[in-house]
Parts: sequence; structure tokens; C-alpha cells
Amino acid sequence: MKEHTPAITDIDAVVASLSPGEARLFHRIFRTSTAVGRLRPPQDMVPWIEAHMGAVSEVEEQHIVKVTNMVTFEGTLYNGLRARRPIEAQGCEAPDDSRLSHCGPGDPLQHPRATTPEDIFGRVEGRHCLTASNVAKYDGLHGMVVFNEHNPLTLSRDRIVDYIDTGWKWAERAHRTDPQARYFLFIWNCLWRAGASLIHGHAQVMLGRDIHYAKVEGLRRAAAGYRAQYGSRYFDDLYHVHASLGLGMERDGVRVLAYLAPLKDNEVMLMAPSLDLTFKERLYEVLDFLCRRWGVSSFNLALVTPPLGEGDEGWEGFPVLARIVDRGDLQVVASDMGAMELYAASVVASDPFPLARLLTQSLGDSPARR
Repeated sequence: MKEHTPAITDIDAVVASLSPGEARLFHRIFRTSTAVGRLRPPQDMVPWIEAHMGAVSEVEEQHIVKVTNMVTFEGTLYNGLRARRPIEAQGCEAPDDSRLSHCGPGDPLQHPRATTPEDIFGRVEGRHCLTASNVAKYDGLHGMVVFNEHNPLTLSRDRIVDYIDTGWKWAERAHRTDPQARYFLFIWNCLWRAGASLIHGHAQVMLGRDIHYAKVEGLRRAAAGYRAQYGSRYFDDLYHVHASLGLGMERDGVRVLAYLAPLKDNEVMLMAPSLDLTFKERLYEVLDFLCRRWGVSSFNLALVTPPLGEGDEGWEGFPVLARIVDRGDLQVVASDMGAMELYAASVVASDPFPLARLLTQSLGDSPARR
């Protein structure tokens, strides 16, 4: 008999199979519930449903799973049927290699020394990238890491390590220029589905003053409140919950999990004590898996660290944290973010259980160096 592999629709049964201690930890952080959405389609609609959505019975009775992180109040509604929705707003053509790999005549990042400004403390040059000052800034200290490689989906271990190293060196220079600026954020919006205005590969780096960016500070405060209430570290417990469900693994001190309350589809989280080479290599391996094996072609990545410099602001136990989320098919014009995501809860069609299974296999098979 073929062994049943769990899915998000089995979440209650999976939790029920945990040990009492594991179950208590799960319920300390997460709340789950299920709902059934029922409808009665007219007979004339049946051929359309069968052509676009599959079996009529699956549409007539839809099983929805709701997961809420009760510490951070991130919430997700899972319904795999939404992945089958026909989307009218399609692009004219699929992006070809020439569009992604070759600079167009108007590419301002092709010759960044001549066509981008530099920060007041100069540029940082890596082996595969160069920094520039962002022309339309999010914050007082806001730069870009401009990749030498035009195609952002051309990934390699050396490139990813170098992009992050260069961004961190930029932050150190920025901090020396303004010691009150201490809050580092590295973000990568990969291609237009993820909000990038340019195809040419680039990431963005910021160093804020006074307080970390609002969502990061909110996460820190939630973790501090959790520790005050339960006497244990939130990020440790978050990982242990995911590991007990088969959604998390640890490799060389880096914890990787398919997050149970994702912002959008296929969200992966990485946590480690420091921004060292091992962390950067694991981040590359996750990106390589997502893009090469899981079919991701556009993503958002955010990497945050505790503040630079000295100061005790309740950051004990806050890890170096990276989060990556899939932003969908490059041919689709319609946004995957709507009022639900902005003001209520995330709605996703992906399932973290198969993602975690293949991701764990991929990371387990990966050599320490490539």
C-alpha cells in the first residue's frame, strides 16, 4: 500500500499525531481551522468548469484551511483550487532568454559607473556586482547592488555570496558615515511580477535610523512578548514546530522551513545566528532549488539582521532572517496581491508539505561547496 504523504488539508490530523509536547508547542503559536465552501453551478456552466477547473464535485465542495500565527498575526487561507482559476490578464508572450539575458538600449544599469549615482561614501565593488545610490530613495541611506549579470535568474553560489557580501560592506560604510543608522535591510525584487522596474538584476540595501523598519520591529516585539510570556525563544520554537510537522530542517546551523502562514505562495524562511558564509550558501541553495526545480521565475527576498553597533534593545535571540516568496508566472499581468493580502489575510494555492519534502531532499543532496 502506498504511504500517504500529508498535505495542508491534513493539518489537523498531522498535529494530532504529534507528541503531547510538540502539540502544545504548535497550539502555542498556531491556530488552525477548516471551512467548506459550497455552491451550485448552473448546468450550462458545467462544461466550463470541467475545462478550466477540473471535476465539478471539487468546485461544488471546496475545502479551505485557515492558519493563523497567534504570535505575529500572520494569517493564510489555503485553497489549492485557486491555482486552476483561468486568468484573463495574460501577457502577450513569454519572456525569452534574449530579453532576460541581454541589455536593451535603455538599460540604465548596463554601465552603472556612468549612469548611476554613487553614495556620498563612494561605491562598494564586489567580484560580481557594484553598488550605486538609489535615485528615488525609500530612506536616507538607500543603495542598490547592481549585478554584472543582466539576467537575475542566472544564479550561482559565488554570485549570491558576493551580492550579500557587497550589500553588507555597503551597510558597514553607511554605518561609519552615520553611526545612528544601524538597521539593515537587503531586498531583492526579482523581475516585474515582484515589483522590479528594471529587468537587469539588482538588489536594494537600506540602513535605517531610530527603529527598525516597521514590520521587522513588529516581529521583534512579538518575539520579545513571546519570551516574556513563555520563557522560551520564539524563533527556536517556530522552527521546532515546523520540524515536528516535517516542514523544517537544519543544515550546518542554518534552519530552513516552508512557512506555515506564508505571505504568498511557496514562502521559505531561513534563520541562523550570524550572516556567515554558511548562511549565504544555504540561501543560494534554496534559491537554486526554487528557480531550477520548483519552477519559480519571479520572487521577493528580504534579509534582515539585528542592528549594527552596540546597544541593548531587546534583540537577544533575534536571528539573521531571510524570507523568500514566489510571485508567480511572468506571463500573467494580473497582480497576485489584492485587498485580502493588504488588509485581511493572505490567500494562497500552494501547499507547504510537498514544497518542504523536495526542498529537504534538495538541501540534503547538496554538497557543502559547489
